[in-house]
Amino acid sequence: MTRRDPDAILVVINPSQTRRWIGILSLVALGGLLIWVAFAGRPAFQWQIGFFIGGIAALWASDAMRRATCDRLELTSIELRTDKGVRLALVEDVRSVERGAFAFKPSNGFLARLKKPYPRAWSPGLWWRFGKFLGVGGVVPGGQARALAEVLTALAHGIELPDMDD
Repeated sequence: MTRRDPDAILVVINPSQTRRWIGILSLVALGGLLIWVAFAGRPAFQWQIGFFIGGIAALWASDAMRRATCDRLELTSIELRTDKGVRLALVEDVRSVERGAFAFKPSNGFLARLKKPYPRAWSPGLWWRFGKFLGVGGVVPGGQARALAEVLTALAHGIELPDMDD
């Protein structure tokens, strides 16, 4: 048996361009609607300020999602990371992976429970990390997320993967 290159990419998740743009355009529409209501509806001043701030926040979130979903996720035998090199978690820190219908997970994705807490981080539409929880999903294709979750589960439990190069 050959020794696997620790930097070799085992599974990749590319965001679905259709889902990506539906999410971005939905946030833009929400932001525009809230700003329009703030000025066209003539609500009380405090509501007007609230609608305006909410609209600006939705427009900011749409741009954050646009930038975040340009990344792809890569799983190696050592870590789960983005293609820009941001480490989401080390494989050795993964306690379990949940994909069930009632799991608290992103759409089309999975939740990884980690052995130790990581700093909070969020990439809108792609992944989030909060303490000992890592959620992956949103605008990703379900099949790619399932494949990554299965390989991550196997790696986390020490199961040796077959060498696909042979």
